[in-house]
Amino acid sequence: MIIVTGAAGFIGSCLIAKLNEENFNYIIAVDQFAGDRPNDPEKLKNLEGKKIQEKVERDNFFTWLDQNHEEVEFIFHIGARTDTTEFDTAVFDKLNLNYSKEIWKRCVNYQIPLVYASSAATYGAGELGYKDDESIIPQLQPLNPYGESKNEFDKWALAQEKKPFFWAGLKFFNVYGPNEYHKGRMASVIWHAYGQIQNKGEMKLFRSHNPEYKNGEQMRDFVYVKDVVNVCYFLMRHRKNSGIYNLGSGKARTFLDLTKAVFKAIGKEENISFVDTPEDIREKYQYFTKADMHKLKSIGYNTPFHSLEEGIAEYVQEYLISHKYC
Repeated sequence: MIIVTGAAGFIGSCLIAKLNEENFNYIIAVDQFAGDRPNDPEKLKNLEGKKIQEKVERDNFFTWLDQNHEEVEFIFHIGARTDTTEFDTAVFDKLNLNYSKEIWKRCVNYQIPLVYASSAATYGAGELGYKDDESIIPQLQPLNPYGESKNEFDKWALAQEKKPFFWAGLKFFNVYGPNEYHKGRMASVIWHAYGQIQNKGEMKLFRSHNPEYKNGEQMRDFVYVKDVVNVCYFLMRHRKNSGIYNLGSGKARTFLDLTKAVFKAIGKEENISFVDTPEDIREKYQYFTKADMHKLKSIGYNTPFHSLEEGIAEYVQEYLISHKYC
């Protein structure tokens, strides 16, 4: 059986779709299905139609794993608190750091291979670049508690004397694609652009507050979720060359490029304006990210990534317009 934590979330549910597509149907879905703050109905729609053997509550997972570990073939630990505007470090310590440590320890004890979600937020403002060189990880300076929690776990994992026989941490860059309907403010810019353009016929981008970048020319590495899950699947089959890897497209594109591609995919005339970046994120805003992808390619991953235009066209035309799920 294969375990996916964060199973009802954006990337987790798309990963389950990929596993089902490859005929892996003995899936254990771990998430917060009940309790004080159960997942909202929109999020749970991400799992409709998926082939899942069992749903396990996040808070009951370790007991479940202790009882069923002999049947577990692989763990994808995708679940995390991903809100970059949350500043309560206790939340991240509990869900992103300590919970991940418990999963790691069990993967060591039970000899279960592990892929877990790290984040490009660990790179902060990019002072040290965006190369997945493990020697620089202790020097990285994330811009928010979310990024700090991800970097703290990466550092902890690298420092462990005992490791799973195969493990990989994936630094996700700006992931977009189907099944992010529930994410609200934290959804991708593509999702927000689609909603604004359809509802108002225009798109408002954040104005640049950095003299080195013109309005709309802030650059990010946008990566389509289907490319992300293809890499996850590759690593599940590969099971060697453990370490921490970037997972982006390897290209930096502007928000103007992105917005123009959304207008084109919808078939509407461009209408773009600018608003100030919200003050609560302005000082911690990343103006440039670009994943160095040489490390992943060096271990044999050679599947081409979608271009930004290809990914947006598919996402808009095959999913957003019809409100379809992956």
